[in-house]
Amino acid sequence: MTVLRGLTGLARPLYMGIAALTYMLGIGISRYLGNETNVELLGLGLVGVLLGQACMGLLEGVFRPAADPLVQGETREARRALRNAALYASMAALAAVGFISYVVFTTGDLTAPVLINQVLALVVILLFAIPPIRIADKGLGELLLAVEMAHVPISGGFMLQAGSPHPLVYVCVGSLTLLLLSTLVALDFPSFGQDLSYNRATLLTRLGWENALRIHHLLLAGTYLILAAAPLSGFALERFLPAFLTIPFAALQVYLLQQIAGGAKPMWILMRANAVALFVLTAYLLTLSFWFH
Repeated sequence: MTVLRGLTGLARPLYMGIAALTYMLGIGISRYLGNETNVELLGLGLVGVLLGQACMGLLEGVFRPAADPLVQGETREARRALRNAALYASMAALAAVGFISYVVFTTGDLTAPVLINQVLALVVILLFAIPPIRIADKGLGELLLAVEMAHVPISGGFMLQAGSPHPLVYVCVGSLTLLLLSTLVALDFPSFGQDLSYNRATLLTRLGWENALRIHHLLLAGTYLILAAAPLSGFALERFLPAFLTIPFAALQVYLLQQIAGGAKPMWILMRANAVALFVLTAYLLTLSFWFH
């Protein structure tokens, strides 16, 4: 194992990719509402989102309990080297995000809503990863991950271009935050036994698999209900219709989890792939819908 490979694993490229996708959704909503896209701000914001998400994962690794390995089969020396490298990398990422914020400030685009969103992102990262609070060890880490990968990027991408929030953003933020939380709960199931053995606190281990299963199903239902109710607030339903194409993926996810609950042999690879595909496709279809209309 190289330190670079370990850092890549801690930074969680999948989560970084999800944050980038939801950020582009925020940009798309801004375009849809008639705001001109500032390419420089788009690029700066994207880099900031990626660095913030990487920092969240790196800091979680830095303060992970000693009994919980950073990588399988690590030696004490390898763990120390990776932990130190992760600390330096996370500090560099935070410094870079601070510099990006300064650059945006000098252009006059750091409005109060944008600043509040950035402060929210920083608070979420610190609460998630750093003791003594360290939500990641209290079985509520998925809640903050959903906020950091859905709420913060969508809102940030939109407000960097538009300057202030809009009710349409809340529809997308609300639905995708619920969907992402359901995805994270589903992704907890394959590692449930290992999490118990290492005494890791996840939302699944905290709630128990039966309660977590019910909550997962309610989160999925809530996602599509929010999207279906969007016209009640005056928004065009056709902008949200592409997202309903992913209902078969949602149904498959419910079916797979119910089969596991019933004692069937788990199909973990299919379940992981389906859970990720469900969220990514939903966010992607919404992004396309707003970008090209």
